[in-house]
Amino acid sequence: MYRTKFFDHLILIAGVVLMLGPIVVAFMTSTHTAAEIHTKGLMLTPGDNLTETYGKVLFSSGGFTGQVTGLTMAANSLILGLGFAVGKIVLSMLAAYAIVYFRFRFATLAFWLIFTTLLLPLEVRIMPTYKVMSDLGLLNSYTGLILPLLASATGTFFFRQFFKSVPEELLEAARIDGAGPFKFLIDVLVPLSRTMIAAVFIIMFVYGWNQYLWPMLMTTDESFYTLMRGIKQILQVWVGSQIPDYNEAFAMAVLAMLPPIVVVVVFQSWFIKGLTESDK
Repeated sequence: MYRTKFFDHLILIAGVVLMLGPIVVAFMTSTHTAAEIHTKGLMLTPGDNLTETYGKVLFSSGGFTGQVTGLTMAANSLILGLGFAVGKIVLSMLAAYAIVYFRFRFATLAFWLIFTTLLLPLEVRIMPTYKVMSDLGLLNSYTGLILPLLASATGTFFFRQFFKSVPEELLEAARIDGAGPFKFLIDVLVPLSRTMIAAVFIIMFVYGWNQYLWPMLMTTDESFYTLMRGIKQILQVWVGSQIPDYNEAFAMAVLAMLPPIVVVVVFQSWFIKGLTESDK
């Protein structure tokens, strides 16, 4: 028994090292100068350049206009991630609610039509989507960045399965109390769906935060660049010698990892419950 526990913990520790090792190495390396990294390679010990490197990455202006900063791009990524996650949750809940609780004809067909959109990700329909956004004048705007990404078959599927597990007695009790469809959704289903909302929020936030291709097409104005979109641009502009600014590259990578890590750590218990709970 003890031997089994020992090997279980050993596997868990190995998994932690495997996952956190690259992050620690990236952070330690970012605290050294570009010249030290160029000559010595990756670092496992902290350097003396932490404040200077991260201060420059966050607050120094760069880009073609000389006005964009890493903090601005991080804020744009945060807006995209939050708008993407919240919008998907709202639309997915409404779609699933209509499919489960409104007994209209072809509801099942409507659900499977929505579900088949998983076969058509943004990359497949990116050109017509871009054309629509361009015709609507939504290029270089937060609306244009967020709106085309909101329709979610994944979120609709999760919420549909959850709503189908809610006892019918709750609906009947709400009707007896005089609750209408909207009140039943807000006062009953939303509180019951907190763990599922947290699970979907994590998935959608990380997906939105990591978007690269769509922001690259939608934004020509540097004030709307996201962190993912701007990393390469910053590296191209902020080269002050023949040696690339490796420290700034690692610092940008560390900053890009922080918000998804924080979201996962904060919501991890709800995330697990939302995906595994079956007793509602």
